[in-house]
Amino acid sequence: MAISQKSADFLLRSRLADAERGNIDALYDLGVSYSTGRGGAPVDLVEAHKWFNLAALSGDTRAQACRAEISFDMTAREIAEAQRQARAWLSSTVLHRNAA
Repeated sequence: MAISQKSADFLLRSRLADAERGNIDALYDLGVSYSTGRGGAPVDLVEAHKWFNLAALSGDTRAQACRAEISFDMTAREIAEAQRQARAWLSSTVLHRNAA
């Protein structure tokens, strides 16, 4: 059964909100969604790598394995972009949390 785009958007937004609160499972789930297109997310390996990288930095061994696996299908430039996006997300999230 396919889910509606509205439902898919809601699922991604809710996982993103959980990720912003530091939920490691949400970081991993976002990586899975973007690497597989699960839940209506577009397949985007740069975005998937970013989320797997953030989960891996938090100690999630599943994310470490998934990040390594999708890296085989990515260029060095794509991996560098994913890492840049992960750093930017961390910076904005940490600054956002500290301002609260």
